Amino acid sequence: MPESFSPRPPAHPPDGTADVPGSLDPQDWQALRAQAHRMLDDILDYQQNIRQRPVWQPAPTAVRDSFQQALPQQPQDLAAVHAEFMRDILPYAIGNAHPGFMGWVHGAGTPVGMLGEMLAAGLNANLGGRAQVPVAVERQITHWMRELFHFPENASGLFVTGTSMANLIALLVARSQALGTEVRRQGLQAADEQLVAYASAGAHKCIYKAMDVAGIGGDFLRTIPLDACFRLDMAALEQAIAADRAAGFKPFMIAGTAGSVDVGAIDPLPQLADLAQREGLWFHIDGAFGALGMLAPDIAPHLAGIERADSIAFDFHKWLQVPYDAGFVLVRDGNRHFDSFALPVAYLSRDLRGMAAGSPWPCDFGLDLSRSFKALKTWFTLKVYGTEQLGRMISTTCVLARYLAQRIDELPQLELLAPVALNIVCFRYRCPAEVNADLVNAATVVALQESGIAAPSTTTINGHLAIRVAIVNHRTQRADLDAMLQATLRLGAQTLASGIGRNGQGAFGSLGLRQDAAE
Repeated sequence: MPESFSPRPPAHPPDGTADVPGSLDPQDWQALRAQAHRMLDDILDYQQNIRQRPVWQPAPTAVRDSFQQALPQQPQDLAAVHAEFMRDILPYAIGNAHPGFMGWVHGAGTPVGMLGEMLAAGLNANLGGRAQVPVAVERQITHWMRELFHFPENASGLFVTGTSMANLIALLVARSQALGTEVRRQGLQAADEQLVAYASAGAHKCIYKAMDVAGIGGDFLRTIPLDACFRLDMAALEQAIAADRAAGFKPFMIAGTAGSVDVGAIDPLPQLADLAQREGLWFHIDGAFGALGMLAPDIAPHLAGIERADSIAFDFHKWLQVPYDAGFVLVRDGNRHFDSFALPVAYLSRDLRGMAAGSPWPCDFGLDLSRSFKALKTWFTLKVYGTEQLGRMISTTCVLARYLAQRIDELPQLELLAPVALNIVCFRYRCPAEVNADLVNAATVVALQESGIAAPSTTTINGHLAIRVAIVNHRTQRADLDAMLQATLRLGAQTLASGIGRNGQGAFGSLGLRQDAAE
């Protein structure tokens, strides 16, 4: 029988040296186990009974001030720290796990995903690379995404923090495609032509940030106008590309959007793919939440053309409900992706056997060497729920959005401001002509959030401030939308009666809204 292994040195080592108390393991594992079970029960109770809580509530000043303490020097009891979490942190989160959270495209998470994250934290694997099965789990997810999006076998995938980083990764690969891998050594100053990229006016601003970080410059991201359905205008795009070529610039990438941040619109992907092919441009799709609509049979046809992209960026932590964070980038040409990031160094040397086997490694496809095991909670989510159930959940959120739009059309106090493409509904509370409707609606949204009943956000549609409802949460039901509408009618009427928006009066006072809140 092999000897048992102890993770801590014995109290009296054989050589007679004194025990060095360096381990952070507990002295009493049973006590830790009991406290761990209490912590797990508390967070499961939170998820199970979340409807009894407000969606969001502002933290009292005393609670915020409690997080200005000095760096702790001495140990504290785990139970006491957990009690502080339950008292001062849990009640004051943004609330995206709540069915009344409708403000931004945030997934709600699931108990299954949470447990997968717990196991990943306990394993504490660094997914930069090396010969370990956790890397195989990430490669399994990549294989599944190839299958979902009909990408070839040599396509590569990488977990990142979110779509903002995924868009940057894709843009850097597109940069290498346009200028060659020499750009990694020589920089952009060695290029003969200025690179130019294109995205719609409805695209997420992280595309601009990616142009900035890549050194190309945000001024060289052309913002293309929208058509009547809030999709990229193809004629305007073709004119912009022609004008840039005539000016001596080098167009290199089109970034289409599958599920725009404002209204959930899907750009004309087949036409974009055709144009990119004719012009020799990289075709990227920002599908932060919308790309995973491929899991829903009734939504997938609206994403036709996504299979022709050179790269797709999306988040598992949105529509798929994986706990934050779990972004992903899928690149059609895995070799191009590898060549854009791989960098041989001595401390990352590879071998055919041992722990240095298994090349290429995830760190060869992105910026991070230290990487968490994001793939595990995603693997658990896909395995436990299955794509059919996940697809039904995604489809249901779109059905609920259409229901909400119908209810708004039936209420004379409200009006829709944009067509409902997927799961986002933009509307506003109607106001008399002499009233600044933007101020009234902005104040109404703040009142809704502070009520704890529902938490929509705002955006601007055709110059008007809109109440924006994004139905992403798998827990949201018709009753939650009805409650939000009833509260909107009540609080909108109260806001209008208060005089806000009349004769230049801003939304000051009890609502606590600044004059520029509608900007």
